[in-house]
Amino acid sequence: MALFECKDQIVPAAWIDYSGHMNIGYYQLAFEYAASDFFQHLDLSGPYRTRTNHAQFALESHINFLREVVEGDTLRFTGQLLGYDAKRTRAFFSMHNVDKGYLAATNEVMYLHIDLSQRRSVPYKPETVVRLEAMTVAQANLPRPAQAGRSIGFPEKANST
Repeated sequence: MALFECKDQIVPAAWIDYSGHMNIGYYQLAFEYAASDFFQHLDLSGPYRTRTNHAQFALESHINFLREVVEGDTLRFTGQLLGYDAKRTRAFFSMHNVDKGYLAATNEVMYLHIDLSQRRSVPYKPETVVRLEAMTVAQANLPRPAQAGRSIGFPEKANST
């Protein structure tokens, strides 16, 4: 299996800020729409919540803004499962500008599996683990994204003497 392909999105005028490009908050929203497609494929979206009263909550998210996008640009998203354990999944999403042919942004997210009646984390059910493992195996030969595992930091400045 290659990267999971999420639905394309077109940048609406409402997402554009005073600098003439997509506002920072809408990157997160666009990535959330892509994550919804990705987790629907894994049966961890709305119908899963209705059936099980379980859901995934984001624990941490890291967006890398690589190039700007503007109103009307078509965005294509891909998803990759970087790992999972008994209660968490780690996913990576890429935002590509279809019209201009470049990688615009990436988003790495750690999710926690929650029992909504208790508002506490619980392990995934065995049938969910089967689906997560199947995607892990199918994507095993994909390269690790360059932005995965990054954190924010200042480069060290050379001492001037």
